[in-house]
Amino acid sequence: MKQEFTLTVYTENQVGLLNRLAIMFSRRKINLESLNTSPSEIDNIHRFTIVVEETEVVVKNLARQMEKMVDVFKVNYNTNDEIIWQQIALYKVPTSVIMKEVKVERLLRKYGARTVVIREDYTVFETTGQDEEIDNLLKELDKYGLIEFVKSSRIAIIKSSEGVHKRVLNMEINDPTKKPINNEFLNHKSMIFQM
Repeated sequence: MKQEFTLTVYTENQVGLLNRLAIMFSRRKINLESLNTSPSEIDNIHRFTIVVEETEVVVKNLARQMEKMVDVFKVNYNTNDEIIWQQIALYKVPTSVIMKEVKVERLLRKYGARTVVIREDYTVFETTGQDEEIDNLLKELDKYGLIEFVKSSRIAIIKSSEGVHKRVLNMEINDPTKKPINNEFLNHKSMIFQM
């Protein structure tokens, strides 16, 4: 049964990576509901937050395939219950309506919206929340002559995760290229050749 999953992909910030990830989704005919990319808590490691509606088996296989990519460190997939997530929305409304209608002011307070820009012809409000909250305010403001609306993609933090920071530190500690070379074998071999 299909359900909403959020994939968190930790990667190096390499040119062409987004294209390679997009190809993986399009080959499997998986539609992206939301895509966000941003720096992570570690320098030079980026975080992709991808929302899809699919079966767990398909998402699990996709996550495994992504982890095989050279630039990808870790892929997590989670249901909405396993993450804390938010989106941001901007609403542009005629300023004249805002000035006349006290109901609009109450409505904005109810949804925790704040004013971003006030001009003679329009006012822009911003709110953060989840789909239902954002969409409910959209429906209400539509009654008052909503001019424009935009919603960001999802950002999410996994409830039970330590992030990728600890894993990267362990990778650096266990990096075989940084370990000293054991010269005992080489010295023994060179002594044999000298004899």
